[in-house]
Amino acid sequence: MRGLSRRALFAGSAVGAAAAVLPTGPAAAAPGRPRPKRDTGCARYRAAYHFTVPDQWKNDPQRPVWIDGEYRYFYLYNPDYFAGGTMAGTAWRLASSTDLVSFTDRGIAVPKDTTPNGDVWSGSAVVDTEGTAGFGKGAVVVLATMSPDDGPTSQAQYLYYSTDGGRTFTHHGTDPVLANPGVRDFRDPKVIRDEERGRWAMALAEGTKVGFYHSADLKRWTYAGGFTREGLGVLECPDLFRITAADGTAKWVLGVSANGKAAGLPNTYAYWTGTFHGDAFTPDAAEPQWLDHGFDWYGAVTFDRHRPDGTVDPDVRYAMGWLNNWDYADVTPTIDTDGFNGTDSIVREIRLKRTASGTCYLASQPVTALDDHVSRTVRLGDLTVDGTRVLDYTGTAYELSCEITWDQLTGAGVQLRRSGDGSRHIDAGVYGDYAFVNRRGAANPDVSGKWQESHSPFDPSARTVRLRILVDRTSVEMFVDDGRCTHSAEVFPYLIDTGLALFTVGGRAVFRNTVVREFTL
Repeated sequence: MRGLSRRALFAGSAVGAAAAVLPTGPAAAAPGRPRPKRDTGCARYRAAYHFTVPDQWKNDPQRPVWIDGEYRYFYLYNPDYFAGGTMAGTAWRLASSTDLVSFTDRGIAVPKDTTPNGDVWSGSAVVDTEGTAGFGKGAVVVLATMSPDDGPTSQAQYLYYSTDGGRTFTHHGTDPVLANPGVRDFRDPKVIRDEERGRWAMALAEGTKVGFYHSADLKRWTYAGGFTREGLGVLECPDLFRITAADGTAKWVLGVSANGKAAGLPNTYAYWTGTFHGDAFTPDAAEPQWLDHGFDWYGAVTFDRHRPDGTVDPDVRYAMGWLNNWDYADVTPTIDTDGFNGTDSIVREIRLKRTASGTCYLASQPVTALDDHVSRTVRLGDLTVDGTRVLDYTGTAYELSCEITWDQLTGAGVQLRRSGDGSRHIDAGVYGDYAFVNRRGAANPDVSGKWQESHSPFDPSARTVRLRILVDRTSVEMFVDDGRCTHSAEVFPYLIDTGLALFTVGGRAVFRNTVVREFTL
């Protein structure tokens, strides 16, 4: 979606401290002015193994589609970011991947400003296998929001189509296929094939409601019903899909990007399990669950996992999110060091699971194909810790995994990207009845100081926890136990801070099977 006006970078923020350790480079460009060419001698903050935009700006991921044995991934891209800021508007850029770890850039697929309707916002692409829209079998059809005059009721849904596998798109006229009925928020269409009813279904963000629509041909849409949830801000980027658990239980899932900070909840991806009848969604519980408990996993999408023969695996789904937050979207050292602003989370595999009491939830783990990109493995074994133990390992981008066990303990975890004197670090682990990631000890984008430590529920009576933590140059992603709880956070530690330590509070613990892995793309 279109974001906030571009703010002054670094000034008066924690990022200013991070910038201080970089070689002198060009100043941040003022909004509306061309940006000076960056100093090629700058240190590098570009992620080592996460997806990043080649240049300029990216925000919302758009759901990838499977074509000719590869995933075609679209995302919102602003080629004029350094000249006009986030308000300069977005196109859809394309990247392709066979394993969802390594991506190949394919350039702009859906351009902006080629019609009077202006730039192209979030939506979704579908492969029209049977040619229901009239563009031929296998055509790729995009439904996306555009706002021609930026008026209070201007948002509407427009159609683009591709006959070359999604590499280039043509607009289907300048009139919307779903006009605005007179409301302020009317955006982010998520279209799926409703095979049970032989038609297309759409979930649409309408303020605090998700509206449901159906269509036979992707061009004419009929309102069917809605799902309303107050208290989570303006809902964005809805998601609707069906997934099957290992025991054969099938559930529909309705997801939204939501802002629950006012209620002490995350500002990421909220979801409900339940049933979908084509015109209404009935949740299993009134309160949502969260696919990420951190601060920086927004505009997330989920999408089908395809087997090598192209068939869809109903038991596993992929997910990915934008590693940023609209509260501080323009704050990152990558602007000066690498000439871009835009990083995605690692792609995750999500599965439907049940608690002992029968509650269904989604569990996440990094995509399995990440294993194929391991370039170095450091096995540290079982380590006993009482207090702080600095490890004989240094790095800026890696994965750490371990299982922590104890008899009596208040808290335990890891210090990531630790400075030589131990004064700076990012902490991740468990304390009392919650798991956490704390970025206060490192430069980070939150200038307010309010959003420094994220929490998720944890049962200390288990006296054990498994942690899997992905560390990259500007991010930390933690997966707790089976991945029911994850935490994603933007962090900008000094590039000279490369240490790693283990810690306990109020007792002794054993960090079993402690392993560090590095990746090469």
